[in-house]
Amino acid sequence: MSQPPPTATYFQNLANGKFMIQRSASTGEWVFYPRMIAPRTGAVDLEWVEPSGLGTVYATSVKRMKPPAADVNLAIVELDEGPRMMTHVQSIPPEEVAIGMRVRAQIVDGPDDGKIVVFVPENAA
Repeated sequence: MSQPPPTATYFQNLANGKFMIQRSASTGEWVFYPRMIAPRTGAVDLEWVEPSGLGTVYATSVKRMKPPAADVNLAIVELDEGPRMMTHVQSIPPEEVAIGMRVRAQIVDGPDDGKIVVFVPENAA
């Protein structure tokens, strides 16, 4: 029996309320976006592990929307474990998101049918 593709496992974990990414059991390399082989080491022993959910905004931009839609923040967050994710920082105005800002992950309903990971400022309630 074959295993589901890594992306299917990632989104199934989100649907179950768990933010999980991959890590090589032999090298300790953390991997995101889900894949079959670790990009730096070529390790194939990737397991699903729950990261801390904490990170730092590495890059940020504001996507200007046509009114009445609200503008949206687009960000790259570097997880404390090392991988970077393209995401949104929510709960503050998009213009207030800053490089170096500490953030934490939340699982929310995505624009389509599934769940996605977004981030909020680390000190937000």
